[in-house]
Amino acid sequence: MMVTERVFGELHTGENVRIFRLENESGAYAEVLQYGAILVKVCVPDKDGKLTDVVLGYDDMQGYLKNGCFFGATIGRNGNRIEGAKFSIYGKEVILAENENRNNLHSGPDGFEKKLWNIEHVDEEKNSVTFFRISPDGENGFPGEFRISVKYEFTDENELKITYQGVSDETTVANLTNHSYFNLSGEGSGDVLDQNLCIHAEFFTPVRDSQSIPTGEYAPVAGTPMDFTKMKPIGQDIEADYDQLKFTGGFDHNYVTDHYAEGQKRIIASAYSPATGIAMDVISDCPCVQFYAGNFIEQETGKNGHIYGKRDGFCLETQVEPNAVNAPAFHSPILEEGDTYRSDTSYKFYIR
Repeated sequence: MMVTERVFGELHTGENVRIFRLENESGAYAEVLQYGAILVKVCVPDKDGKLTDVVLGYDDMQGYLKNGCFFGATIGRNGNRIEGAKFSIYGKEVILAENENRNNLHSGPDGFEKKLWNIEHVDEEKNSVTFFRISPDGENGFPGEFRISVKYEFTDENELKITYQGVSDETTVANLTNHSYFNLSGEGSGDVLDQNLCIHAEFFTPVRDSQSIPTGEYAPVAGTPMDFTKMKPIGQDIEADYDQLKFTGGFDHNYVTDHYAEGQKRIIASAYSPATGIAMDVISDCPCVQFYAGNFIEQETGKNGHIYGKRDGFCLETQVEPNAVNAPAFHSPILEEGDTYRSDTSYKFYIR
């Protein structure tokens, strides 16, 4: 195993931004960026042994400074949407920054993905790097000083492990996730509609309308286009005449994964590309996962001069339900003052 680092670019402040390459014994590797604690690359062998980069992203800092699609981003303090950009904790109203349809999306216009993180620890033995930052009290409206770390580890089994850990000096919301877009045929290879997906979830959270705020209920996937309990091509039902898909322009929904138990990791989803033979398991201790089929990627200039378009990547973002802080029936994202937040998600790659 080998951890190497180099300067990736520079901020307008003149600060250098470092990128870390986590390479395992086989030569497969992941690259993670100090800015935004962003996942930049995952290069794993295809069925012919050719290293293939399976995440969308950019070649330079300018791309990540803009990054309107959140490619590879660490999202915090809260992934997904909070209705009306507000919630209450113990009767006290908290007002957040609005950045989408008067709602708060991915914590606001200036979230964790736009921050230069500190480099806390590099572990050659574990093939890992840990980033750390202090989110000040009131950042984007969230209460409490939140001390948070994100650790990336890449194993000899081609498993990328992401561990979030933090503590706040006031009761707050903590629901971090990673917003990588995967294309198991390789970034820049076109759309993902022929790639297969299975999500271990009998229920999803339907949305009210195109603003993508859940109704607050669970709905069974059985008998609907939302059913991925058995592996099927992503494109098989994406254009179905179904209100949920019309609201969101394709799949962009939260799935309530099976067999959730607090702190227990299990496989919640699997994907596979027939073209490359590359498969991926998503292993997490989170209760839910957002499946987004890249419906709104538009003419985005990415790595190697590739132009990414609609549905050229898919996201599997582990989380609690969207707007959970305002929905008592959902899993709570509330982190009590002084308690430790921890969440673990892995993406494991192999040949099928």
